Amino acid sequence: MSEEPGKQQAIGGGPEGSGNGAAPDRSHGKLKISASLKPRDLMQEPRLLHGAFETRVVTLFPDAFPGTLGLSLTGKALEMGRWRLETFDLRQFGEGRHRNVDDTPAGGGAGMVLRADVTHRALSAAMEGVRASRATWPLIYLSPRGRPFDQSMARRFAAGEGMTLLCGRFEGVDQRLLDHWQIEEVSLGDFVMTGGEIAAQAVLDATLRLLPGVLGNAESAVEESFSDGLLEHSQYTRPAEWQGLEIPPVLMSGNHREIAKWRQAQSEEITAARRPDLWDAFRKRKGC
Repeated sequence: MSEEPGKQQAIGGGPEGSGNGAAPDRSHGKLKISASLKPRDLMQEPRLLHGAFETRVVTLFPDAFPGTLGLSLTGKALEMGRWRLETFDLRQFGEGRHRNVDDTPAGGGAGMVLRADVTHRALSAAMEGVRASRATWPLIYLSPRGRPFDQSMARRFAAGEGMTLLCGRFEGVDQRLLDHWQIEEVSLGDFVMTGGEIAAQAVLDATLRLLPGVLGNAESAVEESFSDGLLEHSQYTRPAEWQGLEIPPVLMSGNHREIAKWRQAQSEEITAARRPDLWDAFRKRKGC
């Protein structure tokens, strides 16, 4: 069966199993079965666990995915069918013989702008079959003028059913497209990149690792940086002495109460020194 124009083969879903020994979550141990009006080769289609998180990416460079998302814990989760990835090649929705996707900026200026009509066709394909609300299936455009991405946003995304990401190129995308689709703009920070692919992978990685069963130890997501508004405390491991430097004695004491106090103090000290914005917000929450 040939693929529909512009749509890449979906990635994800091997036989169910856990590479970290964790028991499947309530709804994450059963295969998901979905109806479709289009004929499908069910023998070739990857298996997807019920309740799995679905991601769809519109990009000029579909070969950039899954990239690093196909490695380590997120890669294992992809193979297990805990999440699914589909890429949509923007070029395949382009105009004319050469599949043009951009044009010069209205009013003049340097660079090129992604066309609204072309990008609309790609997004229509990428959002096909999505019946969830934007609250549980956000539509994201990676943009330096968007709201800064943070851990709370990652938690919001991970709590949903899936997400669609639009990777920009050149000078951006026609504003009419963003307005028509009411797209949420998200930024990785105050800098400019050549395209949204790397930013999309960063957003997906931060989101996917919060899904049930992706991390080997669920406590890892609780004790890390930003989980309580503070930066993470310093970490140590063997050997006990290295280059004349020793592990802080409290960490070797076995006194878990004192270890917790030390780690909290470390987090506060590091946050106050390196991120005064986070430190001020933390103190306000605590009523200090």
